[in-house]
Amino acid sequence: MNPLINFFRTKIYTAVFLLLLMLSIGVLGFRFMSNYSWVDSIYMTVITITTVGFGEVQPLDDNAKIFTIFLILASVVILGYAITVITEYILSKNNFEELKQRKMQKRIDSFKDHIIICGYGRNGKQAAEKLLAYDKPFVIIEKDKDIIEKFQSEVVPFVLGNANEDEVLFLAGIERASTLISALPNDADNLFVVLSARQINSGLSIISRASQETSYQKLKLAGANNVILPDRIGGDHMASLVVVPDLIEFIDNLSIVGKANVNIEEIAVEKLFNTSKIETLRHLDLRKKSGCTVIGYKGEHGEYIVNPEADMQLQPNSKIIVLGRPEQIRKLNSLYDIEVL
Repeated sequence: MNPLINFFRTKIYTAVFLLLLMLSIGVLGFRFMSNYSWVDSIYMTVITITTVGFGEVQPLDDNAKIFTIFLILASVVILGYAITVITEYILSKNNFEELKQRKMQKRIDSFKDHIIICGYGRNGKQAAEKLLAYDKPFVIIEKDKDIIEKFQSEVVPFVLGNANEDEVLFLAGIERASTLISALPNDADNLFVVLSARQINSGLSIISRASQETSYQKLKLAGANNVILPDRIGGDHMASLVVVPDLIEFIDNLSIVGKANVNIEEIAVEKLFNTSKIETLRHLDLRKKSGCTVIGYKGEHGEYIVNPEADMQLQPNSKIIVLGRPEQIRKLNSLYDIEVL
């Protein structure tokens, strides 16, 4: 926390203590010097401290009058001090928040080819955690200020606002972003975000969440590259645990996140050889060099092949997917100087 804010908080605690002390002294003074009841003592103390000008409950003797004079003078000083401290705290906090937001916006403005996450609910938070593990730059758009104050940090940048508004998307740098993840809970909001984002950045890769299956096609037509239905995925997963439990358990134990425990890696062929000359999987012989097994191939036009043949020719702009133990994946990355995520 900012040291200036802590400083003012300490002063506020001091002011509150002095106010409570003055209130206690006033109540006890009126109770025992003027023989007032406890209620009358509290009443007299409050109207004296606040200087509202109401009359006494009963006439005061000279000692009580002198006590009241000192109580009034003390209340003027202490109340003035408390009001000053609280005002300074509010102003300093507002200035600090504004400074922090400007600093965060400056950092966001420096991003390029980053990811924008709309909504920091359950799905948005899961996406952010995975992107953090992969050290990918991202920005979160969230309209709930309490959520931002709770989770914002140097590594989790937020933009406060509604992702449906173009101005907010521009604050998140949508024109420079590579991907947008719309994880809002309402399908209509996701649809509007997808439409707006596609209009602003035609080359943007858009992934949207959908609650209803009827929204799937609408989101695709609006411009989403991928539409995810979390509820359907969850249901399929639970059913699979009944049909093929051991297979699902094996897949669940595979890790694709982290620096030390990755089991599956996606590698562009350009990182494996000079694509000016076509090579085959047999020629690369990744199994012998690293121990990893090629389990998939994605062609330059997006087509997928599971368990490709050894004689398959690897075209430019394609990718291979390899499976192996963490140490085998690390060895493969080191052989071809691939950045470990």
